[in-house]
Amino acid sequence: MSTTLSLPVEGMTCASCTGRVQRALARVPGVESATVNLASERAEVAGNAAPAALAAAVRAAGYAVPEVERTLKIEGMTCASCVTRVERALARVPGVLSVGVNLATETATVRMLAGVEEAALAAALRGAGYALAAAPDEAAEEDAGVRKLGRGRLELLLAGALTAPFLAGMAGMPFGLDLMPNGWVQLALAAAMFAAFGGRFARAAWGALRAGTGNMDLLVVLGTGSAFALSLWLLIRHGGGHAHALYFEAAVVVLFFVLLGKHLEARAKRGTSAAIRALLDLRPRVARRLGADDAETEVPAAALAVGDRVAVRPGERIPVDGVVEAGAAGVDESALTGESRAVEKEAGARVSTGTIALDGRLVIRAAAVGAETTLSRVAALVAAAQASRAPVQRLVDRVSAVFVPVVVVIAVVTLAGWLLAGAAFEEALLHAVAVLVIACPCALGLATPAAIMAGTGAAARAGVLVRDAEAIERARGVTTVVFDKTGTLTEGKPRVAAMHVAEGVGEHDALRVAAALQAGSEHPLARAVVGAWEVASAAEPPAKPS
Repeated sequence: MSTTLSLPVEGMTCASCTGRVQRALARVPGVESATVNLASERAEVAGNAAPAALAAAVRAAGYAVPEVERTLKIEGMTCASCVTRVERALARVPGVLSVGVNLATETATVRMLAGVEEAALAAALRGAGYALAAAPDEAAEEDAGVRKLGRGRLELLLAGALTAPFLAGMAGMPFGLDLMPNGWVQLALAAAMFAAFGGRFARAAWGALRAGTGNMDLLVVLGTGSAFALSLWLLIRHGGGHAHALYFEAAVVVLFFVLLGKHLEARAKRGTSAAIRALLDLRPRVARRLGADDAETEVPAAALAVGDRVAVRPGERIPVDGVVEAGAAGVDESALTGESRAVEKEAGARVSTGTIALDGRLVIRAAAVGAETTLSRVAALVAAAQASRAPVQRLVDRVSAVFVPVVVVIAVVTLAGWLLAGAAFEEALLHAVAVLVIACPCALGLATPAAIMAGTGAAARAGVLVRDAEAIERARGVTTVVFDKTGTLTEGKPRVAAMHVAEGVGEHDALRVAAALQAGSEHPLARAVVGAWEVASAAEPPAKPS
């Protein structure tokens, strides 16, 4: 199918440049026509050539094709087959070079040519049965996450209350006890369960069917829906007294455990993202911006721009990456480097966001703010590692892509096999439903990304940053680790290990006096002395010197 792609081109200066670019594009297999416009610095290419091949041809001709990378929040993904479908949908958008989708974080990282509009990406997702979620600010996203977990707990409690009578009945079966509720009561409980929680699975399944594929929600709907329909038919045929011959409990219990799994998954994802939030929390919320007359004005740190001058008082965190213009202070950089000793900074020295000015006032000219700071790039590195794919996951994704249709085929074959063997329709359908129900929880597609998130999150909390998932997979073969800097292999928190005092002076008294002298300081060594006194003494905290 032929499409027209508008390709941005940088570096053209004259008519000969447009001719060179046009000839380079025309030689790419699949290009039907190419027209280059010098004024707009764009090339209109018709055909079915891959955007990456077109970009490579332009670069080979000596020009540049600007690219951008965006992380999109996707709504509606529930299993590994969703990952494949989202990747294919986004990859078909003209100008998209590569797509990486992570089920655990519900995000897609898209590398594309500059100028690709978000509306085109959103339309592609809608066509595949998903939605592009709005990107809230960090505070709003944090609040939304808390509310979502709270809502999930309430829903789980309600689902548990509806499931409890069935669980009690199933618990009595091994002992010959018939504790199942009356058939009509079972119908009421199951109908309430489906009304409250079945809709979300049905909507996701319908979206997959419209896109011409299947997902785990389709298995949930087919399995639980078949069990419910069979039980309803049996109830109408035999009456409510044959409660033991109904299968409402299978449908309700499966729905409950799928909901439980999703809630646990949400908790795990939130927990493994704590390392990123902890890093970003090092950024101060407000800053002291200096005007032309050197007057200090408190402003939100997010409002700072490159070139602004900011003042940082002793004990405050530095809000920007920049260069010290005036003042001198020891700076605690342990949050970024692990170095436990303060680093002295004076005019001309570079400082980083999130570090602490300990014992002096600094005036800093901002060189990087917001997402461009070292701290934000470190947090982005951890997030990228959590979203990256290990080589083994490529195999998992290929298997998961055909998992749902294969399970449906097996269920149909099971139904036909039992009917051909002479079984009653009810028994044959029950075995087919069992196949669908057993396949519902898609641990296959979620296990690898969840493990990567947990691993990178735990490493980040311990101060170890992992570049990508492939590094984690290869780490199993590491036998020796060599460090080239011993000074940074610390906890970032010095402590008093030994004391040497003058003859005739007791260590206890010396420590008390030293702690009193250092009580008002934020310096790491001062805090170590005060901490040692608090541990060694059961008395009140040392009095500040007058």
